[in-house]
Order: sequence, then C-alpha cells, then structure tokens
Amino acid sequence: MVVVTGREPDSRAPDGAMSSSDAEDDFPEPATPTATQAGPALPLLPQEFPEVVPLNVGGAHFTTRLSTLRRYEDTMLAAMFSGRHCIPTDAEGRYFIDRDGTHFGYAGRGGGHAGREAGRAWDPRPLPPPPRDVLNFLRSGDLPPRERVRAVHREAQFYAVGPLLARLEDMQPLQGEKVRQAFLGLMPYYKEHLERIVEIARLRAVQRKARFAKLKVCVFKEELPATPYECPPPGPPRFEPRLEHHCEVDVSFGPWEAVADVYDLLHCLVTDLSAQGLAVHHQCIGVCDKHLVNHYYCKRPIYEFKITWW
Repeated sequence: MVVVTGREPDSRAPDGAMSSSDAEDDFPEPATPTATQAGPALPLLPQEFPEVVPLNVGGAHFTTRLSTLRRYEDTMLAAMFSGRHCIPTDAEGRYFIDRDGTHFGYAGRGGGHAGREAGRAWDPRPLPPPPRDVLNFLRSGDLPPRERVRAVHREAQFYAVGPLLARLEDMQPLQGEKVRQAFLGLMPYYKEHLERIVEIARLRAVQRKARFAKLKVCVFKEELPATPYECPPPGPPRFEPRLEHHCEVDVSFGPWEAVADVYDLLHCLVTDLSAQGLAVHHQCIGVCDKHLVNHYYCKRPIYEFKITWW
C-alpha cells in the first residue's frame, strides 16, 4: 500500500543546512513601487517672513522691518527675502547671512554691558553716534563718513544696492579715485611698471638678504626735445631734435599729455605701493646725463625708490 501525503520531500542537506533557494524564499525582495503607487510630488511653497525680521549676519545680530529689506527691488536682499529662496536660520531662529556684519549695520558696542564683558570699568560718558552703513541707508538714506566709504562700498557691491553705490561713488575718496584713474589711464603700461617695481625690489631684497631694496625710476612728463648741455653752441639757434633713448634705470614712466605733473605721478606711485602694504620712500638723485648727439644730453629726472619689506 502506498501512502500519499501533502508534504513534499525535505530538500535540505543532511547536515541540516539551508539551501540557497530556501534562503531566497524566506527573505523575499521588497516590491518596487510603480509609477501608479508613488504619490504626486508636492510643490515647494514660497517661504514666508514676519513683518519684523531678525537677522544674523556673520554672528552680528540685527532686527529690521521686512519692507526695509525689500525697499529696492533689484538688490540681493530684496531677492533673498522675496519668498522665492529658502534662507537658513540659526538656533535662535534668526535668518543667517554668511557675511561679515561689521559694515552691514550697527549691532551695539561699548557702554556698560560691553565694558563689563571685556573686564573694563564702566564708562558713564555717552557713546559717539554709531557708524552709518548698508542697513541704515535702507532705513533712512544715511551715508557713511569718509573713513568708511570704501568699506561700505564693498558691502554695497556684495548686496547689489545700486542707489547706495551711486551715492558713494560721488563722495570722497571714491570721487577723487575716479579722477586719479582717469589720469593714470593716460599713462602707458602703468600697472605693468608698478608690478615690475615690486618684483625687482623683492628679488634684490632676497638676493642680498636685506631688509630693504633700492631701485632707480625715471619719471618724465614730456618727450625730448633734448637740451644743450651747459653752454649752447655759438651761432643762431637751431632746431632742437627730438631724440628717443632709454635711460639707465630700472623702470621709466612717461611721457603723458595732461595737466598733472611729475610730482602727481610720484604721489600715485607711492599711494599704490603703500596700498600693497609696502613702506616706500623716494628722492631725486639727479638727472640722466647721457650724451645724445652733438651738444645735446638727456636731462630726465631720476628718482631713487627705497622699498622696505619689514
């Protein structure tokens, strides 16, 4: 007699180990969701801001009205707080801008509380008025004093505050810088020659292991005519030839056509070299005495520039 049961023969190995097919049956793969099972994508909602906006600009805290930040439509601040962008917040819920807040606005300073934190004695004298800045211009149109114009101008460029940029560029020292750059625009290869001065001074200081380096610079406004040396030749005056030559100096500047003279260009050189953190001194050490032709000699002034590195 044959007994038939519903149980299939055991396909496991004799040692009780589970086959790979059994393991796959015991741990089935998760079902892949189909397009019909996936939910519809949720649209991003515009970010909403309160009427009074707390700000954290590089660690400096400010509070202002939303309408102040949106005063000029074409600025970066107006775009940031338009609701089209998501702005991160800090632990206190202030909207964070990763930028140094020194020239953005006035965050409070000095006085009793700040003095106690710094370990200083209480100063009862009233504080001077806070410096004006980007935020104060948005509030009431205030402009910074002269010593802060350049710094605030850089911040206005970052935040793209066009009206503030236009007002600052009409103030000193930016207005004077425009005039100076117009003069330097007449000077051929001014920037390249300025870089050459720095490079020559650096190489000489390194080679000589010296604290400073000296180099000769020729600055002349007008191209020759050459002038007779000491005593002109006898006889009727003759046509003075225009002769071109290169003086034995490290760098030459000129000629140019403008009212500004040699001393104005020297001032520009010292200003631009000092802006790079260099200590610069110069003095006239004579003129180029090179013989040109007949009784004519070069008389271009030569200046010695001393650049100190530390």
